[in-house]
Amino acid sequence: MLTPTRIRSLITHRLAAAGALSAGVLAALGLALPGTAAASHSQIAMIQDDGSLLANPSGTLAQMQALGATTVRLEVFWNDIAPRPGSTKQPNFNAADPNAYPASGWAPYDAVVRDAAADGMTVDLVVAQGAPRWAEGSGIPSNYEVSHNPSAKYFAWKPSAKDYGEFLQAMATRYDGKFAPAGGATLPRVHFWTLWNEPNFGEDLGPQATDTSRISYAPMLYRNLVRAGYNALAKTGHRHDTILIGEFAAHGDALSMGRHGRTWPQGLPGNAAQTQPIPFVRTLYCLNQSGGKLGGAAAKQVGCPTTAKGRADFRTDNPGLFNASGVGDHPYANNATPRSDGKGNPDWSTLPNLPKLESALDHATSAWGSGKRYSIYNDEYGYITDPPQTNKDHSVPVAVAAKYINWAEYITYNEPRVASYDQYLLQDGAPNAETGNGGFATGLYTSAGKPKATLSAYRLPLWLPSTTLRGPGRDKVWGEARPAFWAGKATKQTQSVEIQFQAGGKGAWKTIDTVRSNGYFIVRPTFQQSGEVRLRYTYPSASADSLLPLGTAGTTIVSRAQPITVR
Repeated sequence: MLTPTRIRSLITHRLAAAGALSAGVLAALGLALPGTAAASHSQIAMIQDDGSLLANPSGTLAQMQALGATTVRLEVFWNDIAPRPGSTKQPNFNAADPNAYPASGWAPYDAVVRDAAADGMTVDLVVAQGAPRWAEGSGIPSNYEVSHNPSAKYFAWKPSAKDYGEFLQAMATRYDGKFAPAGGATLPRVHFWTLWNEPNFGEDLGPQATDTSRISYAPMLYRNLVRAGYNALAKTGHRHDTILIGEFAAHGDALSMGRHGRTWPQGLPGNAAQTQPIPFVRTLYCLNQSGGKLGGAAAKQVGCPTTAKGRADFRTDNPGLFNASGVGDHPYANNATPRSDGKGNPDWSTLPNLPKLESALDHATSAWGSGKRYSIYNDEYGYITDPPQTNKDHSVPVAVAAKYINWAEYITYNEPRVASYDQYLLQDGAPNAETGNGGFATGLYTSAGKPKATLSAYRLPLWLPSTTLRGPGRDKVWGEARPAFWAGKATKQTQSVEIQFQAGGKGAWKTIDTVRSNGYFIVRPTFQQSGEVRLRYTYPSASADSLLPLGTAGTTIVSRAQPITVR
């Protein structure tokens, strides 16, 4: 099926606060949620736009901070930094030493890490796909993109786990808070890491399945990468950092033998399609479809233990599978609502199916005697908008996208094990010349830098779970002034957020309630008649504190409007 990740690969390749903030941490910062702000939930506010961030770190970070994001997710393509990435012969160098890599490869990432630290923002380094050719396995098929398209830098075919571990060791050493590049100042420490990206997607990790898709092969590759990556982080003093595994594409195909003609002669998911995430989890943890441990030939062909000693050592041999901080998921919904997508497929990890993903992970860890219960990080999400995208099956009108991202965030707010909400992208990519459509247009700004309706929705999330009242009465309003986090940190005061109402959907807006909050809140104002609801927030004045993002002081912003009907 054509999923958002598949669209991304077809129309444009990626442009390329450890832990959730608890109520106790908020209180320690003077950011407790008083009065009517009845919010005990929290999610890390993440954002990602690799292309914009690497091109202009300081400007992009200031823009992201002004929106209220606290954590920046940044993919690090291995072959962007590795020496001679296109060569089939591995260079003679110490791959675990950051000084052995070209300084020009590190430079863009150094700039982001330095600027983010100066701004007080957290960087999640996704040490991702895009293996150098010398670290890939043999037998790359002619229809696997990287074999004939060098610009497709996110492909990785049977990547060497040993080489990946050494690269991650070099990166973790560079960002351990003690390393100074030649002629430069000590680099800040990074304490948030992600091991690979979408390992169940063949264009990030291939092949997904072998033997005409009879064998789910990628989970074995990923298991080895996680082992090497986690051990590298532990070896370099990062064991207690936030470390994520998974990063699953939420859709995918069940194993299907090669009966698909010229398009998929190797079956599905084959070399480059997607494996359904929940079966991927089972194979990753060496479990069969019924949840029992794989044995015999079935275990051997996917790299799982076949002896009693091997099974006894499985947890020790795979510390990343049991000791990571959380599991990432990318629950894109195509053009469906956040509540409906994937409901009918129990093997997907879309928003309605997050409890199924949690259950699968719980069973997987407990099958090996572990009590680990992973937090889920929604760390890549958005809706492709029309305009500019022209593919109606995979896009929604901009106003609908604004509504859906608020709805999605409200859903994850109510999932106790979800630790983050991510906006991907900040700005739409340029229209794709090859297909003539609008690209992966999930941004808050157009490719020309003009605000979209999704900007107001991300900056001031608003959701009314019920929008119809039987006569005048109180109704729940959920929301957040996302920038209030930084404003509150700067001023050491909780911020005022106004709930406003417009009777009949026209005329003047009137403030019907005011919340003092630097995070999520729920209020229940009284509505006497039908109309529309919105939030309004004013950044503190310039005199409040110099830590406020540039250009925001004293400005007033509003959310999207949501209608309410009083019968």
